[in-house]
Amino acid sequence: MLRDLLTGLQVTAKYIFRRPITIQYPEEKPIVPPRWRGRIVLTSDPDGKERCVACYLCQAVCPVQCIDLQATHLPDGRRVAAKFDINFARCIFCGFCEEACPTYAIQLTPDFEMSTTCRSNLLYRKEDLQITGTGKHPEYSFWKVSGVSIENKDKGQGLNEDPPTNYRSNLP
Repeated sequence: MLRDLLTGLQVTAKYIFRRPITIQYPEEKPIVPPRWRGRIVLTSDPDGKERCVACYLCQAVCPVQCIDLQATHLPDGRRVAAKFDINFARCIFCGFCEEACPTYAIQLTPDFEMSTTCRSNLLYRKEDLQITGTGKHPEYSFWKVSGVSIENKDKGQGLNEDPPTNYRSNLP
């Protein structure tokens, strides 16, 4: 018991004369690592349209089921999320939703200042999550490479896209 006390005092004596590493938080912002997983945002295509195609992969992969999603179709043929809610009171910022997203619509930012005194303020709707920029992938546009026909682009007319295969030509 005395040995444990002396060990603790030794550790204390070792650090007592060193310069403190305290950060005065509101005035000084801490340096976050480049791969920090913070606030979730929904990004846009380079043409300014919504990237999310409401595929439900983010909702399926979320271990705490904090994402609520509903799909709708636009008149030009695009499928988008009519409702996209994230409950940050439940979110553990694991990043699985970002990895599962095939369109790079969901991205985690280094923003960590989300504290509040009311839990209902932690329910972010689609309007709260959307940003105007393209995020980490500025050149990517899902609808140009997807193989889906939409207004002004038929199947096989996108970037790096082959024309559709006639499966009947393979029959005997």
